[in-house]
Amino acid sequence: MEPPTTPPTPREERIAAALRQISAGFAALADAVAADPAEPTEESRYRGLISEWGRQGLTRAEASALFRKHGFSPQAAGGWVRGDWLEVRDDGRRYLTERSLRWRAEQEAPE
Repeated sequence: MEPPTTPPTPREERIAAALRQISAGFAALADAVAADPAEPTEESRYRGLISEWGRQGLTRAEASALFRKHGFSPQAAGGWVRGDWLEVRDDGRRYLTERSLRWRAEQEAPE
């Protein structure tokens, strides 16, 4: 039998959040060091994913496949939802938000 666990304190939650940020920073640093100049940039992969997605609603499996196709982890979709780039509607499909569509239009606009 396992001992009962206590919920983390607010301090422990802040420490855990900071460790996650540090971890993400190390991952970004490793990517920058090991980046192949011939590989598309992260921004160009965002543009490709958003352009291909368009206004259509995708199932979870279709969205995951599209994220993978453009070099992103399917789990990244959760961050996109939290960041208001992607939404899950009542029909269960995933849609780009107006924020995403606006960003795409800005990227495609001539300067």
